[in-house]
Amino acid sequence: MNSNKYCVIMAGGTGTRFWPLSTKSKPKQFLDILGTGRTLLQQTFDRLVRVCPPENVFIVTNEIYKDIVSEQLPELDDHQILLEPHKKNTAPCIAYANYKIERLNPNANIVVSPSDHLIQKEDEFIRVINEGLEFTEKNDALLTLGIKPHRPETGYGYIQRNNNVEVPDNDNVFKVKTFTEKPNYELARKFFESGEYYWNSGIFLWSLKSIMSAFSKYLPEIDDLFKQGKQLYHTDEEQEFISKVYFETNSISIDYGIMEKSENVFVYTSDFGWADLGTWGSLQEFLDTDEKGNSVNGDHVMLYDVEDSIINFPGDKLVVIKGLKDYIVVESDNKLIIYNKNDEQEIKEVVEEIKKNKGEDYI
Repeated sequence: MNSNKYCVIMAGGTGTRFWPLSTKSKPKQFLDILGTGRTLLQQTFDRLVRVCPPENVFIVTNEIYKDIVSEQLPELDDHQILLEPHKKNTAPCIAYANYKIERLNPNANIVVSPSDHLIQKEDEFIRVINEGLEFTEKNDALLTLGIKPHRPETGYGYIQRNNNVEVPDNDNVFKVKTFTEKPNYELARKFFESGEYYWNSGIFLWSLKSIMSAFSKYLPEIDDLFKQGKQLYHTDEEQEFISKVYFETNSISIDYGIMEKSENVFVYTSDFGWADLGTWGSLQEFLDTDEKGNSVNGDHVMLYDVEDSIINFPGDKLVVIKGLKDYIVVESDNKLIIYNKNDEQEIKEVVEEIKKNKGEDYI
């Protein structure tokens, strides 16, 4: 296995749209939300160690999740778990990983992946990743994986490929023309019908040299902060330095800070059974359903005239529900939500209201 290959897994999110199952103390990436026997983080790790050696995998997470990560991935040494003191979006977390990896191997070729995605065709995913890394090894390119859409989807961002620019080395790689945030349904339908747009997976591939050059050009203020500690990474002084840097750094996404501005951004168009498990509705597609389209988890759930709903209760509770369609009904640790699936994007805001009005104990 090529030891220049490295993988960075971003695992610092709080997964508020999966509340109350996903909580601040144990968000969705640390849950076996699909009932496979492995958490989403563990599944992501299992996939990526088929690409690079386990010692070349780094997890970036919030410092409050250090023990959970160590427990779920005992293969990792402490120096492979990068601890963020504050949530500052994806650009600072990637800058941190860059400098950590640079100290070990300036010739690194890197995959950056979220920790909470579903990938059904794993062999195809590994093939795409390896081909993508071959491309980034030969070219000064920032490569993102674009997923062929199967429907007009309003919950994902989109990438438009540029058909007018020839790309050497790989027929599936195109120059990126535009990025678009989550569209309304009408626009999503146009994107779907055009054949030029792909779902933005949030999975990135690049050489360390290319991404560090991009930081230097487009996010110099963030790059300069992390560069100050160049000699401190992999030492006892690293964490103290990182706490200081995170206090000072801006909160900005890698998409907005670099990918939407850079000239050398490419998309690998692919289809490997990908889904961003961002909401209960997106999860339901992958759960078993009864003849009325309900996904039920619980030993004593009785349903009458209930359709296309998600019901999730602890095993020992008797639950009787009548007359619901397209609803989310989930209980966990003395917290219950009953919410229309069509409005589930609001759950994130609801959790903020709970935090403000009822306190941290409930989230």
